[in-house]
Amino acid sequence: MTDPRDPVADLRRIAFLLERAHESTYRVRAFRGAAAALRRRTPDELIRLVESGELRQMRGVGEVTARCVAESLAGEVPVYLRRLEATEGTPLDEAAAGLRAALRGDCHTHTDASDGGSPLREMVETARELGHEYLVITDHSPRLTVANGLSAERLRAQIEQITELNAELDGFRVLTGIEVDILPDGALDQEEELLAELDLVVASVHSQLRMPRAEMTERMLRAIANPHVDVLGHCTGRMVTGRRTRPESQFDADAVFAACAEHGVAVEVNSRPERLDPPKRLLRLAVEAGCEFAVDTDAHAPGQLDWLDHGVSRAIACGVPAGRVVNSWPVERLLAQRR
Repeated sequence: MTDPRDPVADLRRIAFLLERAHESTYRVRAFRGAAAALRRRTPDELIRLVESGELRQMRGVGEVTARCVAESLAGEVPVYLRRLEATEGTPLDEAAAGLRAALRGDCHTHTDASDGGSPLREMVETARELGHEYLVITDHSPRLTVANGLSAERLRAQIEQITELNAELDGFRVLTGIEVDILPDGALDQEEELLAELDLVVASVHSQLRMPRAEMTERMLRAIANPHVDVLGHCTGRMVTGRRTRPESQFDADAVFAACAEHGVAVEVNSRPERLDPPKRLLRLAVEAGCEFAVDTDAHAPGQLDWLDHGVSRAIACGVPAGRVVNSWPVERLLAQRR
């Protein structure tokens, strides 16, 4: 008799691998929904539900997920999971693997408080499983209504939620943050006093991306000079794959990266496959300018937290020094560097 596996863990692992592979959202939701529906059931309860046929009648559980649960309870790796694990990506080369191993956290992530797909706790659990030491939660700011951006009141509530969660954790830190919109005039889309309370602020342009070059440059320079900004997010705003490809915003890269170096604002190496921002030619300019960097996933789901490989490979290819990658630093140093 083979000991049963943990079916909830197997369902979560399947969802994670689907997210990492950028598979359809409905597939991911099927497995995460089943895991959530069964999370508080004991193994004996699950076995009884499988044997009686009641499992497939439960809300949130379908034929495929029920089959995975049955296989897991029988002590077998579910077939669906075996197939996904058999098609995982190729290993990083040695230099990239060294930088990947040095990363201690992720400075740009989203939860279902804005436009992410999973709650705070699920994102944190996955980050811990990946070996992170910390995770910065950077949900959107209020004017990005399409992404359900957080008002000042909702952001304060999230800060309290993170404080409570940190009290439960041992050896892991959740950091408060925001991906704040850089408004057309270069101002930031959140109260200055509240930005000062956060552990880390990512500032990004999400609107009027085709603004004339000179105006976009001034817009970005004003934001970079703001003492609350720590990271410049996906600086060109481009989209290179998918249904909505988008060209790069035009700005004076030499001036912008010089300002980042002067003000201690890290340039984000965004790992999302559809962004891969900045382009390599600009990433090399930022290296030459003496900038610091944050290799981030911009994850909107737990499985996307494992997209760091994309950014790491680009960083190594462009000569980014590991010591200048801020999320390779211990959390104490990261927080101490905040202006």
